[in-house]
Amino acid sequence: MIGAFDTKGNEYAFLEEQIIARGHVVLSVNTGVMGTTRLFPVDVEAEEVARAGGRDLNSLQEKKDRGEAMAAMAGGAEVLVKRLYEERRFAGIIGMGGSAGTAIVTAAMRALPLGVPKVCVSTVASGNTSPYVGVKDVVLFPSIVDVAGINRISRIIYSRAAGAICGMVEELAIGNFRATHERPIIAATMFGNTTECVNACRESLTKAGYEVLVFHATGVGGRTMESLVDEGLIDAVLDITTTEWADEVAGGVFSAGPDRLSAPGRKGIPHLIVPGCVDMVNFGPMESVPQKYKKEKRNFYQWNPAVTLMRTNVEENRRMGEIFARKANEARGPVAFLIPLSGVSILDGDGQPFCDREADGAMFEAIRRGLRTDIPVVEMDLNINDPKFAARAVEMILALIKSTHK
Repeated sequence: MIGAFDTKGNEYAFLEEQIIARGHVVLSVNTGVMGTTRLFPVDVEAEEVARAGGRDLNSLQEKKDRGEAMAAMAGGAEVLVKRLYEERRFAGIIGMGGSAGTAIVTAAMRALPLGVPKVCVSTVASGNTSPYVGVKDVVLFPSIVDVAGINRISRIIYSRAAGAICGMVEELAIGNFRATHERPIIAATMFGNTTECVNACRESLTKAGYEVLVFHATGVGGRTMESLVDEGLIDAVLDITTTEWADEVAGGVFSAGPDRLSAPGRKGIPHLIVPGCVDMVNFGPMESVPQKYKKEKRNFYQWNPAVTLMRTNVEENRRMGEIFARKANEARGPVAFLIPLSGVSILDGDGQPFCDREADGAMFEAIRRGLRTDIPVVEMDLNINDPKFAARAVEMILALIKSTHK
């Protein structure tokens, strides 16, 4: 149980009482800069949290810089909680707070592996919660009223949150990611425009004895997949849909950041890269598209009322090709490319709205030109969703896996 016991001692005392009443033991960690509480035993005081982040609590108190103090305690909480978990001191984590409290509590939660129960009762559990959740399985529990006192509403919320974390911890026996999944795990990336290909690959790989985890390439999907790779939970990556790089290059809303395509190489696991859906940059409704693109009279397609797609041009594709080659060259494990010459998406098929072979070719040429000579590049005169293309993708990822075993 982690949070600011100096300002929210009563609330945490009630929460601890509810957890203990359900038969569990509480390890309490105080992140309150200005003090502590005597309402319940505190196992880890704020001094130790600050010290874990390389800071001195007294100096933070004397400076009275709230922003600096919050950042210091968030960093310390992240280091300390991770260490406590590695020491097997707890099985689940719960905290409460407003925006600052939530930032500190969830920083600690994001430092923990997938599958560790994480519940945060928060006043900001709505709107854009990505800064708090990141790519981890953090459950944000709306506080409804401010986390300030025990009243007829907060009493219900805190009790339910206690029940949630206790129930999650009690289910840990069947939630161990690795222990309960004996089949090798392949991660695959998918978009609406590559669904047919990925579904065909998934079916074939499942029959071959693999478990396939499919990630929607919407920015957070790619980041989540790569975080699982970094945690050692993925055995190989079938990167059919690398569209998030189009958004990174052109400022779309589904960017996964500049680290995308890096994790498999860092971990040295098999990585098959396909330039899937790199023909499209994602925006919201048409009015959200940057004016510069409208002035350039770019090729737009209304995928649905909330999503406007923009066709990538020659220069953007060339840049992506150079980036893809550089990422592959840095890989420590087996990597290969599979290129669909007749369209990288449904919309890029022959005669379709985004069909632009010059733009596609600019990317493919940049990949060929920039790659190490030992990295295979297979080209097929097919659309990415052709069944034969999916079959070849399966063959190639299995061959990469086999080469790793050798």
